[in-house]
Amino acid sequence: MAAEQGQIAEAHTPRHRALITGCAMLATLMQVIDSTIANVALPYMQGAMSASADEITWVLTSYVAASAVMTAPVGWMARRFGRKPLFIACLVGFTATSMMCGAAQTLTEMVLFRILQGVCGAAMVPLSQAVMLDIYSFEQRAQAMAIFGIGIMVGPIMGPTLGGWLTEHYNWRWVFYVNLPLGILAVSGLALFLPRGKAEHELRFDWLGFAMLAVGIGALQMMLDRGQDQDWFSSREIVTEAVLAGLGFYLFIVHMFTAEKPFLPRAAFRDRNFVASALILFSVGMMLLSTTALLSLYLQNLSNYPVETAGIALAPRGAGSMVSMLLASWLQKRIDARLIVAFGLVMLWWNLREMSGWTPDVSQFDLAVALTEQGFAMGFIFNPITVLAFVTLAPPLRGDGAALQNLSRNIGAAIGISVTSSSLVRDAQAVHSDLAGLITPFRRELQGAGPVARMLDPLSAHGSAMLDGIINRQAQIISYSNDFWLLSLVVVIPLLMLPLMRTHPPAPAAPAGGAGTPEAPAKA
Repeated sequence: MAAEQGQIAEAHTPRHRALITGCAMLATLMQVIDSTIANVALPYMQGAMSASADEITWVLTSYVAASAVMTAPVGWMARRFGRKPLFIACLVGFTATSMMCGAAQTLTEMVLFRILQGVCGAAMVPLSQAVMLDIYSFEQRAQAMAIFGIGIMVGPIMGPTLGGWLTEHYNWRWVFYVNLPLGILAVSGLALFLPRGKAEHELRFDWLGFAMLAVGIGALQMMLDRGQDQDWFSSREIVTEAVLAGLGFYLFIVHMFTAEKPFLPRAAFRDRNFVASALILFSVGMMLLSTTALLSLYLQNLSNYPVETAGIALAPRGAGSMVSMLLASWLQKRIDARLIVAFGLVMLWWNLREMSGWTPDVSQFDLAVALTEQGFAMGFIFNPITVLAFVTLAPPLRGDGAALQNLSRNIGAAIGISVTSSSLVRDAQAVHSDLAGLITPFRRELQGAGPVARMLDPLSAHGSAMLDGIINRQAQIISYSNDFWLLSLVVVIPLLMLPLMRTHPPAPAAPAGGAGTPEAPAKA
C-alpha cells in the first residue's frame, strides 16, 4: 500500500532494535525536556532580558505553540520525504536552534529562536512513537509504550531538576547548550541504525488546510498570552485575535471534511478510540506542564527555594511516573485499561485538590509525597491511553495518529500554561484589592503603642510598604491555590471520554515468528 511506504514493515523486526529504541527515546527526551527545562531559569532570564513576569512566559508558550502548529503535518512529511531523512533533519535543526537560544541577548531573539526550536522539534516525538509502534509487535506494544511514555512523562518532570542544577552551577544559557552532545549522539545513532523507508515524492501538500490550522492556533495563543496585558475583550486586539482563532479552526474543520485530500486523514477522526484519546491527552497536557510551571515559580518566589533546590524538589514526580508506567504495562494484560486510566484520573484530581490547600511553609516531606503521587497518577493515565488509541486505528494511519496525538497534547500544554499564567496575575490583583480594602487605621491590630502597631502603621511610609508586601504575598498564595483548584476541574473531561473507548482482550501468545502476530480484535 502506498500509505505504508516509508514505514518499517510490521512483520519484520529490524536489526539493532534496542539501539533504535535508545536513539528514538533520546530524541523524545530532548524535545519534551526543553518544554520545561527553562521553567526554573525564567527569573534569571527575566532579569537578563529586562522582561516582565507576563512577557517571560513567552519563552515557554512560543516553543509549545510552534511545536503544536508543526506537529499536524508530520505524518505527511514522513511519507513525502521519508521518515529517516526527516527525523535526522529535525534533530540537526533542533540542536542548532538550541545553541541559538543559548546565545540570545534579547527577549525578541529568544522568542524567535524558541519558535524555530519548536518548529524543528515538533516531528521528533511523533516520529519516535511511530517508529516504536512499527518495530514492536502487538503483544509487546504495552511495554514499548511504557518506555516511550517514560520519556514523554518524565522528560517534562526532569526538565526543572536539570535546569535548576545547570543554572545554579553554570548559567541559565546551559539549559539550551546541554542539547549539543545529546543531539550529536542521537543523530549518529539514527543515521547508522534506522532503516531507510521509501519516500512518496508525488504527494502534494494541503497548504490551505495547514494555513487555517496555523492561523487558528497562532491567534489563540496570542490571545491567551496578551489578554491579561490588554484587558481581554475590552481590547480591539484581543477581539481580533479571538475572531481569527475561531475562524481559523472553523475553516480548518470544514476544509478537512470537504477537501479531496486533506493533510490530516479523515479516517482517523472516524475512530472513536483515537478521538477520545486525543481529548484525554489534551487535558493531560494542560495539567502536566501547567503544574510544572506553577510549582517552579511557587517554590522559588514564595517558599524561597534556591533554583537548584527547586529543581531537585520536583524530581519525585519523575520517580512516581517511572514506577507507574511499568506497573500499568503489566496491569493492562490483566484488567481493563480504562479502569487503570480512571484510577489515575481520580488520583490526580485528589492530588491537585490537596495542592490547592498548600501554603509556602509546606514541608519537604509533604511536597515529595504529593509530587510522587502526581507522577504516579500521570503514568497510570498516559501509558494505557497511548495503547488504547492505536487498538482500533489502522496501521497505515499510525504516523498521522502519532502526530495528531502530540498535536492535541501540545495545544493543551500551550493553553494550560497561558490560562494559568493569566489567571495567576488576575487573581493576585483581585485578591490584593480585596485584602487591601480590609486594612484601615481603625483595625484593633493596628492601634495602640505596641511594636506590631508601630511597625505596620499604614499612615507611615515604612508601615505602608510592609503591609503592601504582606498583602501581596497572601494574594499570591491564594491565586496559586485557585490555579491548582482550576486544574483539578480539567480531570472531568477525560473521565467523560473513557466510556466511549473500546478495549481489547489479552493478546494471544506470540508464535515463534514474533513481530508478525495479528492484532487482537477490539471489544466494546
